[in-house]
Amino acid sequence: MLPHKTLKIKKNLFYETSHSPSLADMYGEGLVDKVIDFCFIANPYYPDKRLIKKLQEKLPVLIKSYPSSNPMISKNHLAAVLHVPPESLIIGNGATELITVINSHFVDDIAIPVPTFSEYLEKLREHKTVKLYQLPPDDNYRLDLDHYAAWINEQQISAALIINPGNPTGELKSLDEMLAFLHTMKHLKMVVVDESFIDFAGKEIPSLLPHINDFSNLIIVRSMSKHCGVPGLRLGYCCSSNSLFIDQLKQFIPIWNINSVAEYFLTQLHKTDANYHKARMKVIRDVEILYAKLKDIPGFYVYKSGTNFFLIKTLCGLTAEKLQYILLEKYGAYVRDCTNKVGMDQFHIRVASQGKIKDKLLVNALKDISKMNM
Repeated sequence: MLPHKTLKIKKNLFYETSHSPSLADMYGEGLVDKVIDFCFIANPYYPDKRLIKKLQEKLPVLIKSYPSSNPMISKNHLAAVLHVPPESLIIGNGATELITVINSHFVDDIAIPVPTFSEYLEKLREHKTVKLYQLPPDDNYRLDLDHYAAWINEQQISAALIINPGNPTGELKSLDEMLAFLHTMKHLKMVVVDESFIDFAGKEIPSLLPHINDFSNLIIVRSMSKHCGVPGLRLGYCCSSNSLFIDQLKQFIPIWNINSVAEYFLTQLHKTDANYHKARMKVIRDVEILYAKLKDIPGFYVYKSGTNFFLIKTLCGLTAEKLQYILLEKYGAYVRDCTNKVGMDQFHIRVASQGKIKDKLLVNALKDISKMNM
């Protein structure tokens, strides 16, 4: 346990953004290493030390160089590991850049299940264009795809969003379920499927990427911050077989939208692909261990997850906000308070595995808190 006064929180920062404030903002650079960031949904094992070293060695040259003005070069590198045609890709300055473009320029009206990733709500051209589909709290916020499809048709909506696995729930829909939904929704103008967390869903990745040619209205969005563990590089991409979608997206993406360091990282993907998949499987094993330990702690309900994070409901009388502060100030563990997510109550936190060694701190902290509040 950390001394209480060591990590006094700047609570005002939590009300100035819908996302979790960075640790550097809250404490300054000097205290960042005192806290484990369980808000951070990413791969802790990739890039490995060798790739980090290569990036460090290249940094003096890269920061003095413009990135390429030809986006096809980076697309070729990315396509080689995704096994999709490079012309089906648009690479963004993080997935959020692409979400913003799609919501601002492509969406006339859209169905969005809530709770969800807030950028899909906040970056709409007009908020009246969205119709919220409330996921049922009494059914663990589970998304029933058949009911969702029927509701979309009943509401006469032209576009739909699915995040798979869900954020913040972690709920995973199987590939067969997703394909069935897409076949049912072929009449829609657009279906956006966010697969930012799907690489942690199992040894075989149940992605829709191999099926893009079957659905001309499908746009897959993925954040590389998560599965590649590089949020600071701001890399994301979308993929579609619809050349009209891709051509229109290109019009709103500025030249040099990704920096030279990110561009160099993309050149290393194919060379390090085997290491990436080893790291991915290591994350999956850590998550299994974490779930086994969390689910037996009294006073907390842990939702089953198909990715590397868990939604946890507090049953011990603490609100998520209070629990977040206790974990930060007393234990140096930073978790996501989900209170500000549309469609969710004030008793849920989200935690992401940070590797089995660091995960022990969270498990022990929640056990302590359980003993004090049960």
